Amino acid sequence: MRREQWAGLDGPWGFAHDDADAGVAQRWFDPSSGDRFDREIEVPYPPESPASGIADRGMHPVVWYRRVVPHDDLVVGGAGFRVLVHFGAVDFRARVWCDGELVAEHVGGQTPFTADVTEVLAGSPRDHVLVVRAEDDPLDVDQPRGKQDWRQHPHGIWYERTTGIWQSVWTETVPEDHVVDLAWTPDVAAGLVRGEVTLARTPTRPLRVDVTLSLGEELLARVSCLAATRVTTLDVAVPALRNGQDRDRLLWSPEHPVLVDAEAVVVDDASGERLDTVAGYLGLRTASVSGGAFALNDRPYYVRSVLDQGYRPQTHLASRGSEELRAEVEVIKAMGFNAVRVHQKAEDPRFLFWADRLGLLVWGETAGAYAFSATAVALVTAEWLELVRRDRSHPCIVTWVPVNESWGVQDIARVPAQQQLAQALASLTRAVDPSRPVVSNEGWEHVDSDILGLHDYTVDPDELRARYADRDAAHAMVLSGHGPQGRRPVLNDTQARAFLDGRAPLMVTEFGGISLSDAGEDWGYGHAGSVSDYAEILTGLFDALRASPEIVGFCYTQLMDTGQETNGLLTADGTPKLPVEQIARIVTGRASAS
Repeated sequence: MRREQWAGLDGPWGFAHDDADAGVAQRWFDPSSGDRFDREIEVPYPPESPASGIADRGMHPVVWYRRVVPHDDLVVGGAGFRVLVHFGAVDFRARVWCDGELVAEHVGGQTPFTADVTEVLAGSPRDHVLVVRAEDDPLDVDQPRGKQDWRQHPHGIWYERTTGIWQSVWTETVPEDHVVDLAWTPDVAAGLVRGEVTLARTPTRPLRVDVTLSLGEELLARVSCLAATRVTTLDVAVPALRNGQDRDRLLWSPEHPVLVDAEAVVVDDASGERLDTVAGYLGLRTASVSGGAFALNDRPYYVRSVLDQGYRPQTHLASRGSEELRAEVEVIKAMGFNAVRVHQKAEDPRFLFWADRLGLLVWGETAGAYAFSATAVALVTAEWLELVRRDRSHPCIVTWVPVNESWGVQDIARVPAQQQLAQALASLTRAVDPSRPVVSNEGWEHVDSDILGLHDYTVDPDELRARYADRDAAHAMVLSGHGPQGRRPVLNDTQARAFLDGRAPLMVTEFGGISLSDAGEDWGYGHAGSVSDYAEILTGLFDALRASPEIVGFCYTQLMDTGQETNGLLTADGTPKLPVEQIARIVTGRASAS
């Protein structure tokens, strides 16, 4: 979704806490209320973070932002154009005003939304005032919270809170008839790509959508279709995919991350005028499970993954920007991993861009709620489906994870309603995107998972090896009694049969968690007293899992030290605890790793 006409709105904004929740009644959104904003914050860093310039980690349920934007920075076109202000993510409930007029409301701390400010700006060639109110109750356990702590100070595996704006804000000028969403689903076997182009409104005149796919200078496909409704679905035949001898050069994988350029153009069919042009890209690949294995492009693929909390000391859930996100993808690959599981958050789409471009598989997850209630069900479901729609065109994402370790369904083993929620989320995910495996409850207590992920934090390599040594041992671990963490791996016969039949292959999707620290407040599943001990334990654990004929992938906990959780392969500032080349040899089991 790239266009030429856009401008960033990150940077300094006016800021205020509103602990008494008086701002709406006192009309802080009025352009004349600038004196209410007595501090300055650096957007998009959350106010709890040092990078924001506020660095206030107290309990502040309501915060406000204000920015004055020159007219010419917002309005680039003229009549027939719309002026949009995009928000990447605002945690958790947001309201937006422009020049005192309410222009947007949104619920969901990880999902993007857009404010159309066109009518407000009409006939007002002056500076304009954008105001944002964000509400994020730190004690609300119904809303999806992820790793954000509900206590005053972080404890255990929970971290500092993230309130308000934490992803970029930008503006763009678009025509009335413009594209608001693009989605691409490759069907490699059929030799085509299924495209979905969503317009801002139902066409009021004959419109055409032209789609072009290319690889560098090579034209792969071009198709045109009349747009009679807001959503136009079209099948784009790619002849090169039908040539079995030529197909491999087009297929995306971590070892060969080839991306296809895509362009969608909205055209006035009567005059031929190009109304809107949107550029993007896609990857041609399949992700599936079959024959007891995870398959990439219909071939068994062993998953070497690492858990990434996506939490940084200076910016919390936010990041310093595209280059920092690129560096994280690069170091993950350099350490021998071919996959990452971003844990309990939906990461900035720029991270997914670099995973697409550099070649890294991603398990797409979301922040979980802490309670089970009708409110929590509604919030989690709505936000999750928005995220699946947002990210479904990224080739890097190969598995969806709507629930982790029974968060929000803590009594799922004995409460049918909670089993129904996990089942429903898995089914809804497949309904929106049937092209990827889905895990109904990562770690244990599976009800309808395409991959059976188990969490196993034993720090004894011999014990880990014995648990998955052969088919009998693995079956005993999954099917009899409680699993390695004391929770039943599967909750129904359907899931058990899927495992036994090879339709739900086995992965150990969290293990390790070794801390190289002896500080009393540091936390890990196990501790190593020296660098040599650390290397020995890691080697033993990775070797134990690779030795199993039943395990088809793993995910090590974790990439980086996070707060008091010091079980990362990297320290909090990104320094490797062992030489990167040594970590790569341990992860891959090879004498040298690329």
